[in-house]
Amino acid sequence: MPALPGDWLAFTGNVIDPLSEKRSDNSIQVALDDPRTRLLLIGGGKVCIKVGGNLPTALFHLSEVIARGLDLEDAVLLGDAPSGPVVAVPFRVGEISATQDMEVVDLRSTYQNGLLSDDIVGALAQGSALLSWHQAHRFCGRCGAENEVRAGGYKRTCPACGTEHFPRTDPVAIMLIAKGDQCLLGRSFHFAPGMYSCLSGFIEPGETIEAAVRRETFEESGIRIGDVRYVSSQPWPFPYSLMIGCIAEALTEEIAADTTELEDCRWFSRTEVRQMLDGTHPHGLRAATKGAIARQLIGRWTDSA
Repeated sequence: MPALPGDWLAFTGNVIDPLSEKRSDNSIQVALDDPRTRLLLIGGGKVCIKVGGNLPTALFHLSEVIARGLDLEDAVLLGDAPSGPVVAVPFRVGEISATQDMEVVDLRSTYQNGLLSDDIVGALAQGSALLSWHQAHRFCGRCGAENEVRAGGYKRTCPACGTEHFPRTDPVAIMLIAKGDQCLLGRSFHFAPGMYSCLSGFIEPGETIEAAVRRETFEESGIRIGDVRYVSSQPWPFPYSLMIGCIAEALTEEIAADTTELEDCRWFSRTEVRQMLDGTHPHGLRAATKGAIARQLIGRWTDSA
């Protein structure tokens, strides 16, 4: 399917080669010894951005990181970018403060406000997801001993029982539900005022993407689903998910929303959705955030007529 207006997705511009088959246990130190290596500083959903030069960047020299007193013990190697190795370094909230030449910003701001180039935003997504996984898997789930980092950060090994743990990605189905000239959108309690978006939910073990779309849609809205068509996917580093975008055909129209999950769920006409995308809705309603896969799905359906 050709690209349509609004098809750009945040976090999808990563150009780093993760070197999956070429890692050794000293990969991080080898990278830190390489003068080409640049470091990303990530922590608590925030990232550090270097300002004051020609263009803002999130890539720091090793000397700049050492000067800020950050501990490199929990750093992970993301892989090789065209300009050299890239390493992600975690920091705790409050450990780093903004300075004249550096800002600490929310990860979402990097794409919502166009602060950085697509390749750096994609690298930040990889680094944030990987560091979040390490933080959540410090101890072995089998025996409880503290795991040791291996393969430059792409594996943790338990020294007590020998179990190997590998970074994971949680698959999430996100779907635009359509029936004729209308689509189904909902809003969660934490959404910004007036914001509506696609329904979504985690894919359960042993479940297909199609089955997850049908189950989640029925659970959240009471709508039965027929045909399901895959559209695209998006890394979503909050903390380490993969959004799997689909457009699905509704077989029923009567909504029975799960009010514990959704504040509201309703059908919108194609004309109304266009107004929500353009920012001209008479009641100030909006459809998803630019750069999010939900907006891409909504835009594709709206432009398909």
